[in-house]
Amino acid sequence: QVQLVESGGGLVQPGGSLRLSCQASGLIFSEYAISWFRQAPGKEREFIGMINNRGTFTYYEDIVKGRFTISKDNTKNTVYLHMDSLKPEDTAVYFCEAVGRTSYWGQGIQVTVSS
Repeated sequence: QVQLVESGGGLVQPGGSLRLSCQASGLIFSEYAISWFRQAPGKEREFIGMINNRGTFTYYEDIVKGRFTISKDNTKNTVYLHMDSLKPEDTAVYFCEAVGRTSYWGQGIQVTVSS
């Protein structure tokens, strides 16, 4: 059974940093790219970035480029989303998606940026 579990969310002040983890089990992790999405209250889920299966290529949407960094550790079956310079508008539930021949989603984790 494939599982993706996000962790590391919580409350952080504006300008602060947070690192989310997405740990996978039940699949050959090195064969999957990982995408990150987020969904704010009352809004559609939006794509924010991705990393390829080997962890050698990343892509970020403009809304997070320069502030967020995605990395992948295939030895730990884990992808990280490091978020710096957080803003209140980054408040959302964050999801990871494993993309291969099939895609799998994590359950999501809340990130709240507020003073």
